[in-house]
Amino acid sequence: MKKMPDLIDGSENVSVHGIMNWIFLLVIFSIITVIGNYLGYHHPMESSIVGMAILSLITLVGVWLERYLPFNISSILYISVIGIILAFPGMPTSEFVLHYVSQIELLSIVTVFLAYVGIGMGKSWDEFKALGWRAIVITVLVIAATYYGAAIVAHIVLVLTGVPAA
Repeated sequence: MKKMPDLIDGSENVSVHGIMNWIFLLVIFSIITVIGNYLGYHHPMESSIVGMAILSLITLVGVWLERYLPFNISSILYISVIGIILAFPGMPTSEFVLHYVSQIELLSIVTVFLAYVGIGMGKSWDEFKALGWRAIVITVLVIAATYYGAAIVAHIVLVLTGVPAA
């Protein structure tokens, strides 16, 4: 009989393999986000790359802390606290972090994240492919609807607050 892995909730042990998986995922995520940020919002690629590198590094440290520290605290909390500390006014890192991270549009990140979540729902690429072309069409429609829905809400809020549209 096979021994069950210690972590059956989908999380990974911190190992060279686990960290490399996270780095690989964050690199792919960053590349797609930078391209979307450049094409959709015309932010300079160099600034977007630095901004995504900062966000990816914060994410990697937060995930590492969740796995290594003996507390039962989610990596989201670690990532948030690290980001707040680095961007807090008066910190030596504040100006640098705020400048580059502000070059990354939220919708660029969210679009890539939702695509990844949609694929991750199937737990593997093979299962996703087995869903067929209909699942791909639905995924694209959900991502597009989410993007346009967020853009419409943002536009309404901007109009109601009197901020001129770009």
